[in-house]
Amino acid sequence: MSASPQLISGLSEVFGSYEGFILDLWGVVHDGAAPFPDTIPALQLLKKAKRKVWLLSNAPRRAHIVAQRLTEMGVATELYDGVLTSGEMTWQALHDTLLTKWGRRCLHIGRVQDASLYEGLDVELVQDPADADFVLNSGVMDFSDPAEKYLPVLKRCSEHGLPMLCANPDKTVHIENKLVICAGTLADLYATLEGEVVYFGKPYRSVYSRCLQELGSGRVLAVGDSMLTDIAGATGAGLDSVLVTSGIHREEFAKNDWRNFLARYPYQPSYVMKSFSW
Repeated sequence: MSASPQLISGLSEVFGSYEGFILDLWGVVHDGAAPFPDTIPALQLLKKAKRKVWLLSNAPRRAHIVAQRLTEMGVATELYDGVLTSGEMTWQALHDTLLTKWGRRCLHIGRVQDASLYEGLDVELVQDPADADFVLNSGVMDFSDPAEKYLPVLKRCSEHGLPMLCANPDKTVHIENKLVICAGTLADLYATLEGEVVYFGKPYRSVYSRCLQELGSGRVLAVGDSMLTDIAGATGAGLDSVLVTSGIHREEFAKNDWRNFLARYPYQPSYVMKSFSW
């Protein structure tokens, strides 16, 4: 890892040193509604260069759901080698240890669209914390909701000693130009109430281990827009990384020099670039 990040204009400047790439989705590949203008050309050129590409997202949904959404956006499956999500890791953990570790009565905090988290599993959904064995947190139910709206139910869950499974460690995300709180914010709030939280996804090592196993041997470069998840996760996994400045931190970069911004963190990306591009 370089102690002093290098400013680059695109991956063409560094791709020759890497055989594989791990790309964040939201804030790097797309904005929640459509791919960024340079996304598809960059993916096409990585494919042409015979580089392996895995997409790694903290989306609280199964990987096949995210892949389907990417296809709908115009990001064809042939442009990447695989998708892994925090939702997929959550589903796998529930599949493997549901009854023995957490029980089956689930209180889900999140959108109906996140139901893939428990699809095909022997889960009984309940509404009252008193009836639940655990909490499954996939984020706010409405994108306009403040975190405080969930404080009453979180307090009751904590009082009943329910473990929380957080299917998305991200704290916020931009949906086009709107900043929305994510499951990570609710998990932080739950922790302040002395609730137990189990996280799945970036920056935790297990998701990187899965991607690296799929990518095989060779040097891998991780590209993300969040210091707290993407760059922290890549650093923990021993990977070089690129921080995209037009993503989650864009307001801060508009006010501060990127060097001053990065000085706040004990870890650093290897490279900095404005947007995911070739």
